[in-house]
Amino acid sequence: MAAPGLRVLFCGINPGLYSAATGHHFARPGNRFWPVLHAAGFTPRQLAPWEERELLGYGLGITNVVARASARADELSHEEYVEGGRALEGRVRRWRPRWLAVVGVTAYRAAFDDRRAQVGPQERTVGGTRIWVLPNPSGLNAHWSAADMAAEYGRLRAAAEDGYAGAGG
Repeated sequence: MAAPGLRVLFCGINPGLYSAATGHHFARPGNRFWPVLHAAGFTPRQLAPWEERELLGYGLGITNVVARASARADELSHEEYVEGGRALEGRVRRWRPRWLAVVGVTAYRAAFDDRRAQVGPQERTVGGTRIWVLPNPSGLNAHWSAADMAAEYGRLRAAAEDGYAGAGG
């Protein structure tokens, strides 16, 4: 779900089985994407997955690196990530969002062949689109608390609103 000229295009890894069954991004109960998005100030209230179309009104969209659903992201092959990265670059060039926010550093590293990438703004761009790697909001990602995720997502929100131009903070 995206449109040309968005402020931020969020990019998940791939649909989980629950999300694929419901037809909505980050739909599994316990996924922290929607609460974190709200806590970071992207939305005035916490949206439910079935309200994802409302994101367009806030200049936001959602897509995935890989279209194939799986129970876990580690079930995807390296080739799927690489092919997904190429397809994502094509969508980004077509839609031209201001920022591409890849949700998951492991997915970004695989899709963009950047093994040393860290969470935060990246040097790489796609056309004129800047890239920010965000922590994965899956409940399986115990390395990041919801509050820490909201702070990182908030850094991106501030950058997207303030016309941030430089990588590294």
